Amino acid sequence: MASLEKFHKNPQKQLLEEINDARCVMLGSTDEEEHMQPMTPQIDPDEMAIYFYSDRFSDLGKSIAVNPGTVKLCHISNDYQACVIGRLTAHHDKATIDKFWDQGVAAWYPEGKEDKKLMMLKFVPHDAAIWASDANPLTFMYEMAKASLNHEEPKLGEMKKVDL
Repeated sequence: MASLEKFHKNPQKQLLEEINDARCVMLGSTDEEEHMQPMTPQIDPDEMAIYFYSDRFSDLGKSIAVNPGTVKLCHISNDYQACVIGRLTAHHDKATIDKFWDQGVAAWYPEGKEDKKLMMLKFVPHDAAIWASDANPLTFMYEMAKASLNHEEPKLGEMKKVDL
């Protein structure tokens, strides 16, 4: 359950924590004709950056190699949603590849860290719209019923825009 206390005190930190806990997020491309695709985030809170292992021969990899720029990242869980805008670029630092490398990543790159298709992407967020709720299922049902009876919108969470 998302914490509304964190939502109010430090929404930027909460956003990175929520994304860090996600198995995947949806990542956009600088090519407007391409659909967003699921990617596993690797968070570096010191840099305020999110890294992704990618395939340089994929549509996303080819797009970013020739046209880095502004894209959207979307994260959705049961009680926390975010749309983040930031800059996506190719990232060629071997130390970053080493930092986040694990067996899950290795499964995608049979030739290891020297695999020809391996490409690291760096997403630096600029701003985000976030929604959070700390309503449990009973509160959710109560708020929905109350709103229906009173002809009003349910009070299930909050939304804010933040700079990152």
